[in-house]
Amino acid sequence: MSLTARNSQSKHQRIGLISDTHGLVRPQALAALGDCDLIIHAGDIGKPEVLATLNCIAPVIAIKGNIDRGTWAKSLPDIKLVKIGATKVYLIHNLKDLAFDPATRGIHVVISGHSHKPLVVTRGNVLYVNPGSAGPRRFKLPVSVGRLLLNGDTVKAEIAELAI
Repeated sequence: MSLTARNSQSKHQRIGLISDTHGLVRPQALAALGDCDLIIHAGDIGKPEVLATLNCIAPVIAIKGNIDRGTWAKSLPDIKLVKIGATKVYLIHNLKDLAFDPATRGIHVVISGHSHKPLVVTRGNVLYVNPGSAGPRRFKLPVSVGRLLLNGDTVKAEIAELAI
């Protein structure tokens, strides 16, 4: 799948990253993703209304997490490869389930969720991003979302901790 974000006149694109909402869409998360051209949900959505609410901000690409059950979730893939401009992005809910080296397949970014722990790290030539959890707080982990910033061939990621 190849996508062009809303601001197709510009090579600069802001991709919102969210995961592990568990049915909760916080106003702080909506505000943090408000200027994004596209939103990626990395699973554990919780209920279809989450995707509908996010879709009011920008187009949404979502994968299924381990809690996403029921008729509404059947159409969601477990994994997904997305091409945004020239950037190949691989979506997987639990990074521990990744059974191949993304670099060998030309993947630039791997986005995951599941652990509720925000992460931005580069290994080899691949950027790994986990936006953390935007849903109910677990343990002492932060409540957060992420952003993927694409500008031509440059890809950067950042985590935004939400004040709740």
